[in-house]
Amino acid sequence: MTYAHGTPDAPQVTVRGEGRLEAEPELARIWVTVSARGTDRTETITDLTRRNARVLDLIKALGDAVDHVETGSLSLTPELTRKGRGEHVHAYTGRVRVTAELADFTALGELVTRLADLEMTSVDGPSWELRPASPVHAEARRLAVEEAVQRARAYAAALGTSLSSLLELSDAGLDRGPMPRRAAFGTAAVAFSAEAGGEAPPLDLEPQRQTVTAEVVARFTMEPPAL
Repeated sequence: MTYAHGTPDAPQVTVRGEGRLEAEPELARIWVTVSARGTDRTETITDLTRRNARVLDLIKALGDAVDHVETGSLSLTPELTRKGRGEHVHAYTGRVRVTAELADFTALGELVTRLADLEMTSVDGPSWELRPASPVHAEARRLAVEEAVQRARAYAAALGTSLSSLLELSDAGLDRGPMPRRAAFGTAAVAFSAEAGGEAPPLDLEPQRQTVTAEVVARFTMEPPAL
């Protein structure tokens, strides 16, 4: 029979263990927004399609350096005149949002600069991240379990006894990393550099180290101490 709170013959100890690691990021994610605006609907769509294709060409030209690329939201919005009656469209605004994940950071600075230098294109990022299946997460969990065992043994030793068996081991919470810092790159500053020197120099981007934390709760039985 298992007793939830232990008995004099099978006292229990419940402890929490934490594992914390710092590691270099494995991915950098950027968000690219392509825009177009015009009075003719077809021409606006054509401009948007052309600019979106240019963005995708620049990203895919990096080959294996790009881990993943996808097109997100797409919108084409008519702008109505504020004066007069009826639905009179005076312009159309289109936007496409592209997300790219890079595993090779050496090409990141140049890519961001070239993307931001494109017509009606803005870039947000990067967000530095670890892969979901990164071994860093598993190592943090191992350290958390190791600390829980050591802490339980320390309590048992303080009572002059030892651990007997493990009753329960559970996550105390999800692995947590830092909130990603996202720097925004506007077209104006990069375009100014391009006018001054003919071509904007690549941005020097330093990867942000990632902190991974894992927590567990463990419950053990102990040999009855001689109190």
